[in-house]
Amino acid sequence: MKNDTANPPKKPALDYLRDEHRVHLIVYHLIWIPKRRKPVLTGPIATDCRKLIEQKCAEKGWSVLELAIQPDHLHLFVRVWPTDSASDVVKECKGLTAYELRKKYPAVLKKLPSLWTRSYFASTAGNVSAATIEHYIASQRGM
Repeated sequence: MKNDTANPPKKPALDYLRDEHRVHLIVYHLIWIPKRRKPVLTGPIATDCRKLIEQKCAEKGWSVLELAIQPDHLHLFVRVWPTDSASDVVKECKGLTAYELRKKYPAVLKKLPSLWTRSYFASTAGNVSAATIEHYIASQRGM
């Protein structure tokens, strides 16, 4: 089987989705930080955090458009269903990652009273601003 790295997988198009009773395009740009803004999201912790967020989003039927994890914060650009609020996405992702990462990396993460702060940033986006947000999050990876 040929490994084709020249053609990365295409991102889901930001077209309106239709189902029996709805036409929708719900996209959130979410940012949250570790408690005390400690730079703990590095190496295997960041890798596992990415896997857990992608796993939770897939389980809920959400499409991760971009995910950039920096040592002291992360950006998630995600497409969701009309029944899902930004707080639902943050709650699900923070809950799973806090539980699993603190269990797997107690020496590093149990020093903090909790992995995440209670706060987060949320913004909605549509077709017009989606490219701008994707570009911004992609540029955060290069920091």
